[in-house]
Amino acid sequence: MNFHIITIFPKIFDSYFSESIVKRAREKKLIDIKIHNLRDYTADKHKTVDDTPYGGGAGMVLKIEPIWRCVQFLSSKLKAQSSKVRKTRVILFSAKGKRYTQADAKRLAKYDNLILICGRYEGVDERVAKYLADEEISIGEYVLTGGEIPAMAIVDSITRLVPGVLGNVESPKDESFSKKGYLEYPQYTKPAEFQKWKVPEILLSGNHKEIDIWRKKNSKLIKPRVKSKIQGSNAK
Repeated sequence: MNFHIITIFPKIFDSYFSESIVKRAREKKLIDIKIHNLRDYTADKHKTVDDTPYGGGAGMVLKIEPIWRCVQFLSSKLKAQSSKVRKTRVILFSAKGKRYTQADAKRLAKYDNLILICGRYEGVDERVAKYLADEEISIGEYVLTGGEIPAMAIVDSITRLVPGVLGNVESPKDESFSKKGYLEYPQYTKPAEFQKWKVPEILLSGNHKEIDIWRKKNSKLIKPRVKSKIQGSNAK
């Protein structure tokens, strides 16, 4: 699985992709992540990647030319790397894109190459979405300063699905969102009691059949937990 990330801030990814599961997946060569600096694909001495929007308005817009050059270069290079047809998908991160889900992670994990375009500033020239990207993706109804955080989220979520990445092959099977509407059952570990907060007795019983029933029941009952300001936190 190969990820190609197009960005104007390539160093943003250094820390996250050098730790934990993603780091181990890279070391095992189960995935490959390449960061492409958009400024390397500009044609002027100032390496200009943005300009003012037509029609006026606040902010700057990423230009289509350097993005086109980068996508064209990557597409040609990927085709030349193998005689067989390799599946490549070009994704633009956008507020108007489709909301990203676990189903999308499973779908995109079937590709050989993902080219991820990270927007910045006021946005990206619409011709990128119309003519270069295969799809637009959003990770939520809120505004970020760029597409780098969504890119990390997509790489992380897909990497976990690559065979051999997780130590236990059973790990992804009962995770939250592994099935539509499914959330994973509550998890507990030692100690069995802390601050008078006890682990459910059934989990200490050793009766695996009853534990399985409890887990299935509680996975369906989970609702998002949001505490009001008046309640505050249990932390002391």
